[in-house]
Amino acid sequence: MLFALWKGIVLGLSIAAPVGPIGILCIRRTIALSRVHGFLSGLGAATADALYGFAAGFGLTLVMNMLLEQKLWLQAIGGIFLCYLGVRTIFSNPASGPAKASGDTLFGSYFSTFLLTIANPMTVLSFLGIFAGIGIGSAGESVNSAVPLVAGVFLGSALWWFALCFTVGLFRERLNIPTMKWINRISGTIVVLFGIVSLIGLLR
Repeated sequence: MLFALWKGIVLGLSIAAPVGPIGILCIRRTIALSRVHGFLSGLGAATADALYGFAAGFGLTLVMNMLLEQKLWLQAIGGIFLCYLGVRTIFSNPASGPAKASGDTLFGSYFSTFLLTIANPMTVLSFLGIFAGIGIGSAGESVNSAVPLVAGVFLGSALWWFALCFTVGLFRERLNIPTMKWINRISGTIVVLFGIVSLIGLLR
């Protein structure tokens, strides 16, 4: 069981580490708002990863089939949401006061990235492939391995987001308003591009 937990932690780290739209959002929110906002944004993604890992590990075929059947709708919603967040980021003014002055809430930071990750049903396919490769499927005897593995996925992902936001937060106090405006523009543009790529994928 302990080995499965450590395996899950490594898996969670490897899933969270690649820089994508969620990583960009977490970095931007850490700089513009606070480490807590950035970390909770990452925690939303970690929660979604754990839910997908749970579905894959316990062979919840009904849930997985439903998600995959709605793949196009989920991808469209996710792409549009990314474009919205990106445009909003580009035109947003850096907060010069406390984080709550920006109008963003901690729950909003968490829930928005949770929705973005859930809107990517290909994540569950990744988990299915990984779990199949390490011998965890829908059989009942796999539960003892699946529980600590899924818990490890969440912990590993959360550890990555904590380390990222803590590190980025070290530079936050050194950034002035003009620099933060450029960070908003660049990060917002990158997020919009991720959204456009997701929407273009619908045409294939």
